Amino acid sequence: MRFWTFGREGEATAELLQDFHARNPGIRVEIQRLPWISAHEKLLTAYAGETLPDVCQLGNTWVPEFAALNALEPLDESIRSSSVVLRPDYFDGVFEANRIDAEVFAVPWYVDTRLLYYRTDLLAKAGFNAPPQTWAEWSQMLGAVKQFVGPDRYSVLLPLNEFEPLLVLALQQPSDVLRDGGRFGNFRSDDFRRTLAFYADIFANGWAPRMTNTQLSNVWDEFGNGLFTFYISGPWNIPEFRKRLPAELQDAWMTAPMPGPDGPGLSSAGGSGLVIFRTASNKPGAWKLIEYLSQPETQRRFYDLTGNIPPRRTSWEAPALQRSPYAHAFLAQLDRVRSPPKVPEWERIAQEMRLASERVVQGRMSVDAAVVALDATTDALLEKRRWMLERN
Repeated sequence: MRFWTFGREGEATAELLQDFHARNPGIRVEIQRLPWISAHEKLLTAYAGETLPDVCQLGNTWVPEFAALNALEPLDESIRSSSVVLRPDYFDGVFEANRIDAEVFAVPWYVDTRLLYYRTDLLAKAGFNAPPQTWAEWSQMLGAVKQFVGPDRYSVLLPLNEFEPLLVLALQQPSDVLRDGGRFGNFRSDDFRRTLAFYADIFANGWAPRMTNTQLSNVWDEFGNGLFTFYISGPWNIPEFRKRLPAELQDAWMTAPMPGPDGPGLSSAGGSGLVIFRTASNKPGAWKLIEYLSQPETQRRFYDLTGNIPPRRTSWEAPALQRSPYAHAFLAQLDRVRSPPKVPEWERIAQEMRLASERVVQGRMSVDAAVVALDATTDALLEKRRWMLERN
């Protein structure tokens, strides 16, 4: 049986499978590790060539694409009869990110959600002893921090080559960024206009530098140097900051859930799930592998090996997670996550959203002009989707 994984997850899984093979002597799993940068292309090539593996790690935003290709095995019946994959134990937003229409196509494996990393010492010197819970509080803090740190440093880093911070802010609004079942863009809505205006004002006020993260030596050193006080990122940066910040700053930073328009805010339900392809030669064995990797004990070991945070509540009983003060904010955030639009075209639309926001930030386009143009581009990208839905 073949199992494809991406990045460092493959190395960790190879270690975990020693126990799986001992428990299941009749099943041999062959792991193929793919680099993230080429994984999507290799999956599409394998689909066209009918050489897909039995089981695969699949990013949440890729699930809609392969479901639309009819390449994924629905997992609802397997989940209902499982004594291991227990739906109530999963964080709702994380589990539902893998549901397309009425069917579940992936079992969550680990979660990537975004929240605030911040310098507690700099925030305290600016007059605040707790992180923000609302946009208004955050704006007040950003202004105070900027006044304290001066003209050569900033309050927050929002890299212009990343769409995720703006997406998180947009997901906090009631309106969807796509409308009519993902047939059209909804960027001209009042909610997204409000989001883009808030985002652009952060730059206009001088609270964030107009730069990409490739213009920095690296985010860890600059965070330590005080170039910025706030940074939106995921759980993979907990071990990076612990490793890279100097000893004198190890008690000078913390994580916090995202602030929202009117209170604690939502974040994105990112991460990867485990899927079975319809062409799998050993579907019962594939499901046994998914169940094994979904056990809380296995997920705790997976966290120890990778730092990837688990999607199940009982998996958070791991001693390493309980001891980490930086993980607590992620646990709180996981009860407030929302999936990006579940359409195959989403990643292309997200990049167009990033380009539109960059034009606004750089002063090349107004908010009103940007949302009109973004809707037009999005509608064009979704033309094939509308055509297919009309015929189905």
